[in-house]
Amino acid sequence: MRGPPLKLEPRPSDLDWNIPAIVSELRTLRDASLAARQRVGRPAKLPSRRKLLAVVDGLSAALFPHRLAPRELADKSVDFFVGHTLDMALRELVDQVIREFQFVSGQDSANDEDRKRSIALVREFAAQLPTVRTLLESDIRAAFEVDPGARSLDEVLACSPGLSAITLYRMAHALYVLGARLVARIITEIGHSTTGIDIHPGAKIAGSFFIDHGTGVVIGETAVVGQRVRLYHAVTLGAKRHSFDSSGLPSKGSPRHPVVEDDVVIYAGATILGRITIGRGSVIGGNVWLTESVPAGSVISQAKVRNDDFEGGSGI
Repeated sequence: MRGPPLKLEPRPSDLDWNIPAIVSELRTLRDASLAARQRVGRPAKLPSRRKLLAVVDGLSAALFPHRLAPRELADKSVDFFVGHTLDMALRELVDQVIREFQFVSGQDSANDEDRKRSIALVREFAAQLPTVRTLLESDIRAAFEVDPGARSLDEVLACSPGLSAITLYRMAHALYVLGARLVARIITEIGHSTTGIDIHPGAKIAGSFFIDHGTGVVIGETAVVGQRVRLYHAVTLGAKRHSFDSSGLPSKGSPRHPVVEDDVVIYAGATILGRITIGRGSVIGGNVWLTESVPAGSVISQAKVRNDDFEGGSGI
């Protein structure tokens, strides 16, 4: 008769990870890293990505309660839901902006001035939410009008990765302009990680903006994009080269990304680099590499492959 299966318990010696030595080495590396960044003692916490994700989810639901709210809303309760959701999201946003101010100043605790600045910034951001909603409405309609795969405006809002990335960009851009640049970067990185679309919050993008498919799209910090522009996947609006400051680091904030004027279409895989201008109404073909400005109405495509056949020695 077979007995119960043997249960092998790990011996204490098997579970010896030499943790004290590892902790000591990690402390030494951590202290050296903090010293190199001139952050000693207890370093200030960064804004929380997890909490900012909850903030943008709340703001999105408040902007589009009939479609993005987590539950069905009766007509009488929509305004209450929007008000309550906004209040909760904006309160948390204040805390995250305070964290940014602490981090930038190197303080390990908030002071009254940081809190006042944060509240004022978030109040101004909140006042811009109707403008953000209006811009997003134009983006949704632009996607519906040019994408034959979109059956309705609601489908664009619920399913389009381009619209998801643009939504987070438009919130982040408002915060970036107001001075919460680290919070803004984290918000656009949330969009990047979920959609594969990398839009720097410093970029200036006008209304009716459409990104189709979207994976691999990169839009740099100083890019300027006009009205009714369409981008397809793997398009890069990037920098050609960097200038360097006296310490040998890349200069920050100098105009180095393209200006794309109104009604431009840029097809998949195109790479556009440097502070150049793509003129109004131009079409940039797929996989084009472009480092020079083009005038309005241009059609730019890859060079055609030349294939000449010679018979009987002709042409030699």
